[in-house]
Amino acid sequence: MRALQTRAARATPFYYGWVILGLSGVASYSSRPLMSVAVLTVFVVPMSEQFGWTRAQVAGAVSLGGVVGVVAAPLVGPVLDRYGAGMVVGISSGIAGLCAVALGAVNHIWLFYLLYVPGRMVFASPLELGTSVAVSNWFIRRRPFALALNHVSQGSGLAVMPLAAQAIIGVWGWDTAWYALGAWTVAVGVVPAMLLMARRPEDLGLEPDGGKETAAARQRSSTRRPQRVQDEINFTLRQATRTRAFWFMVLFAFASFIVQAGVSLHQVPHFVDQGVPASIAVWTASTFAISQVPASIFWSAISQRTAARFVMLGSGLVVSCGAITTAFASDIAFGVLGAFILGFGVGGLHIIGRLVWADYFGRLHLGAIRAWGLAAQVGGQALGPIAAGLAVDRVGSYQGAFLAFGINLAVVSLLMLTATRPGREAAEGGQQIGGSR
Repeated sequence: MRALQTRAARATPFYYGWVILGLSGVASYSSRPLMSVAVLTVFVVPMSEQFGWTRAQVAGAVSLGGVVGVVAAPLVGPVLDRYGAGMVVGISSGIAGLCAVALGAVNHIWLFYLLYVPGRMVFASPLELGTSVAVSNWFIRRRPFALALNHVSQGSGLAVMPLAAQAIIGVWGWDTAWYALGAWTVAVGVVPAMLLMARRPEDLGLEPDGGKETAAARQRSSTRRPQRVQDEINFTLRQATRTRAFWFMVLFAFASFIVQAGVSLHQVPHFVDQGVPASIAVWTASTFAISQVPASIFWSAISQRTAARFVMLGSGLVVSCGAITTAFASDIAFGVLGAFILGFGVGGLHIIGRLVWADYFGRLHLGAIRAWGLAAQVGGQALGPIAAGLAVDRVGSYQGAFLAFGINLAVVSLLMLTATRPGREAAEGGQQIGGSR
């Protein structure tokens, strides 16, 4: 496999990291959105009405898949550090696609859980870690821009896939929608990633960012974020856990993704319950997704010039505002506004969440370190949907849950002002990647 990747890198007339970014983008566009709450929200009403399932029962599959993802993340991280993202992304794409195809044939809640939980697990853990770690390993100076492009792919997929699913459901039914989306994912997400995704540029005799460095980059190297290999501080997992920033980032990931998953899964049912037709309410899910596309570019540009803790604060407060707006929305116009605000903030969460771990703790043990942050993120994604589902089953409204989510995140976001980047003294015996080949 290494020989094939080396030949491909030599034959490519530009930096091979852009090929890695393209492969990650394909997976982010197709494989990851498939088991997202943005897509599942379109299936909640038709499936629950046909089989008599409660909202909490459907949301429980999301939460259980998240719990399994929490367990899987620390196991996947070291595999990425040692072997790279290719096999992880390819196999995970296959699992997600095949689970979706099989979901078209479910007729019992236990069977829904049996198929959706592993699909949600690979969405929440291996696919998220694999695509973002792959990009972070190949870029340092251009990392914010590369991660933004990768998230543009994901946001585009999240915007298109719910609309495609709703269109198919409207003509052929929800079962055909699962078949079609699953088959598409298997077709595009498996083989290219497994064959061509290399671990790091050093493995192929290359340098991050193509080895080109400008005077401006050298001037910025000692400021807010690393610009060169020499600027990296490579923490081990144990060293990272001794820093305050690590634990504050874990807390922020947990609190922010409670909101992301808890609101986005239930936003379509929230408006359907208020008399909005499903074919209209689906635009909140699509708006939530598409707003993440410009948000990725915006937050990426901000992160180039602003300390990470301020970007975490800003994106967290925007998400909080989106959740509170959605809580009080009673018509589709107000709902679309809330969805746009929420998605714009979530775009920042994704960018800064993928960027800050690599910037703060280096690339050498990035998979193992970020896995713990991802475990907290997935834990939040597990708690949010089931909490909102239980709330609506008990009181008949999502408003209280959405409001509580938003206020909690606003408080946690303010704490991020103290999450400064650890210095070299915090990484005793930090390693250089060049010396680990």
